[in-house]
Amino acid sequence: MDVEVLGRAALGMAVDVVAAGAILVVGWTVAGWASRLVGRSAEKNAHLDRTIASVLIRLVRWGIIAFTVIAVLGRFGIQTTSLVALLGAAGLAVGLALQGALSNVAAGVMILGLRPFRLGDVVDIGGTFGTVDEIGLFSTRLEMFDGVVVHQPNTNIWGTEIKNYSQAKLRRVDVAVGVGYGVDLGRAMEVARGMLDEETRILGDPEPFVAVESLGDDAVGLMVRGWTAPADYFVTKLDLTRRIKERFDQEKIGIPYPQRDLHLIQDGPIDVRNVS
Repeated sequence: MDVEVLGRAALGMAVDVVAAGAILVVGWTVAGWASRLVGRSAEKNAHLDRTIASVLIRLVRWGIIAFTVIAVLGRFGIQTTSLVALLGAAGLAVGLALQGALSNVAAGVMILGLRPFRLGDVVDIGGTFGTVDEIGLFSTRLEMFDGVVVHQPNTNIWGTEIKNYSQAKLRRVDVAVGVGYGVDLGRAMEVARGMLDEETRILGDPEPFVAVESLGDDAVGLMVRGWTAPADYFVTKLDLTRRIKERFDQEKIGIPYPQRDLHLIQDGPIDVRNVS
């Protein structure tokens, strides 16, 4: 009789294990399928921001996995209501212990709601300059232009100045160049303005201009200014700086470098015997 009871118990346990395994496999598969479905739907929806879409994908996946784990535990007779209450109490205790982490979550919700930046935007956050690679509830990942990846806590981001270069409709390109005091300023400004007109990435509106910016110790400072699309800013600035230098060399317009005149004052005759 005892053997028969043990056999039935073992059979029931085996059935529960097989059923739990099946639930786990099905739940994991459904979580992956649902997250991919949400991702494809988000790509087709032009009004849904990529930042919100990435968060929705993660919420759907881990939400389904959480329900799957609860279903597996219920298969073994564990009271899920008590488990949920226990998890709630544990979550409250953990929340009190991790107030800083919850602050990050609150800041992450504010970032996702107000969207001061989006995935792919070029930003400067507290002196960290790079491209937004991922926005999470706890932290935001930035990829700097030298390849370094920076993880910024959301509380740091929300509490500091955020400069978003990708949201600007236009970017101003300023190239400062100095010319010698003996140079014909009118000719130098005419050549520089011609460089702006030749550059196809410089827009005609607002109108570009060249002006005398400063009178320095060694040179007259010219400001060469134009406007371009944000995506063209860096390349345009670098190309324009190089081409101005090359054109000024061709036109014999001197760009001086700092010089100092040294005057020696002798109070008396020099004893050549002491000069080494």
